[in-house]
Amino acid sequence: MIRTLVVAAAIAAAAFTGASVTAAQAQTQKIRVGVEGNYPPFSMISPDGKLGGFDIDIANALCKEMKAECTMVQQEWDGMIPALNAKKFDMIVASMTITEERKKAVDFSQPYYDVPSRFVAKAGAFKDASPESLKGKTIIVLRNSPRAAYVQENYKDSTTLLTAKETDVYLELAAGRGDIALGSSVVSGEGFLKKPEGKGYAQVGESLRIGQGSGVGIAVRKGDDALRTKIDTALKAIKADGTYKTLAAKYFDFDVSGD
Repeated sequence: MIRTLVVAAAIAAAAFTGASVTAAQAQTQKIRVGVEGNYPPFSMISPDGKLGGFDIDIANALCKEMKAECTMVQQEWDGMIPALNAKKFDMIVASMTITEERKKAVDFSQPYYDVPSRFVAKAGAFKDASPESLKGKTIIVLRNSPRAAYVQENYKDSTTLLTAKETDVYLELAAGRGDIALGSSVVSGEGFLKKPEGKGYAQVGESLRIGQGSGVGIAVRKGDDALRTKIDTALKAIKADGTYKTLAAKYFDFDVSGD
């Protein structure tokens, strides 16, 4: 009788332990995160092949806050939204500006940063970046971006040179294949003007807020309200506990939160 009770107790304990493990596993959501790797200081690849940058740090911080097991999936910029909707990954953390056009294809979290755009050219080449000043000139800009749409809408008397990557915008400018470039004020400042290849170049004109001033958000598939809500809750938490500020300070000496 005692043996029977001991065996029964062991079976019950094993069942309870198994149920606990299953519950813990259920709470650990696996999420694949689409990232780019060609947009310093937001997303880049180190010499040893590791992904890094503000976007990557934010993605990891959000995953930790959500208690999710995340895998970073590198994707070329042009294929980001199609890959998300094809379920190659579950969310995009790749400095994607929130626009009405993009909201037709994906849903967005609350903005996690917001920085202006700036024109860049040879120092002294242009007194300003007005359509009149750039008439007949070639403007280099990232394709499939709000900046590209802005240039094509407002600079109809200029030629537009589109690139596949933001970093290519400044490579093309330095190579002389365009007269002026339009990109993120942070990327042009940190990733080009402060480097040897940026010597002799300068930002032109005033800062521009492009994309209805909606900031940069994290994209999820249309209707994935559960994940979007988790992201928003986690973003609020890392801002409240100082994690966001600590991560941002690694890359910027000014507030990029847009709050």
